[in-house]
Amino acid sequence: MKVGIYPGSFDPVTKGHLDIIERSSKMVDRLIVAVLNNNAKSPLFSVKERVNMLKEVTKEIDNVVIDSFSGLLVDYAEKNHANIIVRGLRAVTDFEYELQMAQTNRIMDNNVDTIFLTTSLQYAYLSSSIVKEVAINNGDVSKFVPEYVVEQIQKKLNIS
Repeated sequence: MKVGIYPGSFDPVTKGHLDIIERSSKMVDRLIVAVLNNNAKSPLFSVKERVNMLKEVTKEIDNVVIDSFSGLLVDYAEKNHANIIVRGLRAVTDFEYELQMAQTNRIMDNNVDTIFLTTSLQYAYLSSSIVKEVAINNGDVSKFVPEYVVEQIQKKLNIS
């Protein structure tokens, strides 16, 4: 069984993330979308809220499982019998960092490979940071995130 992991902060999940989830789910038998619990960042949404949003927006994709983790990704991959890490690339600037992480993970566990998917062009500019910036300034984020996520952002920021 081919098990892949798509790790990230997903704060919040965007249509770009969903594009990568949908496409990579067709490449593996099981795709774990793993929300990183990173204490170094101050996210808008808690890990539990991000997990719940992802469960809601991926419920139609049968082979996708939503989970959270902390610590090293390679340890999480081994625990879940995954040998593929999925990473999305928006621009060349993403590649340098992602390549460094992929090589580090490969040295730490040579059973783990990273596959890079370029984001569909309509989402190449999109990031969770941009979504949060637009939302905090009362902008319309409906073009960037699924409707359910729009509702969660509005609740979180007390926007009606």
